[in-house]
Amino acid sequence: MRRESTLVGRTVSKTIKYIVCIFLAILSIMPFWIMMMNATRGTYEIQQNSISLLPSTYLISNFKVFEGKAFNPLVGFKNSLIIAGGATVLGIYFSCLTAYALVAYQWRLRQPFFTFIMAVLMIPAQVSGIGFYQFMYRIGWTNSYLPLILPAIAAPAMVFFMRQYLLGALSIDIVNSARIDGANEFYIFNRIVLPIMKPAMATQAIFAFVGSWNNLFMPMILLTDKAKYTMPIMVSLLRGDIYKTEYGAIYLGLTLTVLPLFIVYFALSKYIIAGVALGSMKE
Repeated sequence: MRRESTLVGRTVSKTIKYIVCIFLAILSIMPFWIMMMNATRGTYEIQQNSISLLPSTYLISNFKVFEGKAFNPLVGFKNSLIIAGGATVLGIYFSCLTAYALVAYQWRLRQPFFTFIMAVLMIPAQVSGIGFYQFMYRIGWTNSYLPLILPAIAAPAMVFFMRQYLLGALSIDIVNSARIDGANEFYIFNRIVLPIMKPAMATQAIFAFVGSWNNLFMPMILLTDKAKYTMPIMVSLLRGDIYKTEYGAIYLGLTLTVLPLFIVYFALSKYIIAGVALGSMKE
């Protein structure tokens, strides 16, 4: 009798967990689904009811709204991909390199240097935006991709995350063994340390790519050439006044902007899951 009651209790508990997880999953997916459905609806339909779970017939009409405007999906995708991809690759590599230097080497200013990185982390980007623009203007880097890519080399939050991951994942004995075998430092970092950091790199790559792809503040300030506009800038320019705004076209632009982010997430999610599984096995 007691065994049956225990089985019933476990079944009820498991059922409740599944219900909660399914509810949270639906809650997470719902905004994206509504956005994609609104991309197929007209402005009048959206003004009448902004929430719809079924598609409409205005998808082609919303695409035609882009004609004659600054919104060019192919150009926007190319520009955003160059900026987000370049910033992500540089940020990941140099953050891993910095974290490796903070973990694997013993040097006098190591802790003050890490404290300085944490202090920089607390400075909002908007505070330094004006000074950054003035500096880029003086060196002639306005209307260029470089000021949107190169600063990703210094990513305090990413360095902190990579350092914390290395503290638990990297064995100094492996590094010392490679040194004894005659491997140079860059070979050790590129061939031994980076493969160990794959789960952390995948996690931070998602956040870095999404953050750079969705960045509107600095590209809006620095880029003036329409041929270099990113997707968020193009979507922001679709909005007119209250009487001329085509909400269906805006939702379509947002949907096109979000699609690459889904691709990046699904491409890297397996590394995150593998990292979590590896960590649970070590425990």
